[in-house]
Amino acid sequence: MSARTHQRWTHAPSSGAGTRLPWWGVALPALAFAVLFALITGGAEAHAAGGDPAVGRILQQIQHTLAR
Repeated sequence: MSARTHQRWTHAPSSGAGTRLPWWGVALPALAFAVLFALITGGAEAHAAGGDPAVGRILQQIQHTLAR
């Protein structure tokens, strides 16, 4: 015969006034939005860099892998 276990039931507050978000719950999405927005708006000003061609090959490989 199995023994009964007692369960505690907790209820969420009925109003939104008692709900609190941690600071990173607002800061991280806002930061991600700002970074993506900066990347989108700054794309028209991008110029080809004369850097190492290996970086370009790595980026192409990543793009090819993600496209599968």
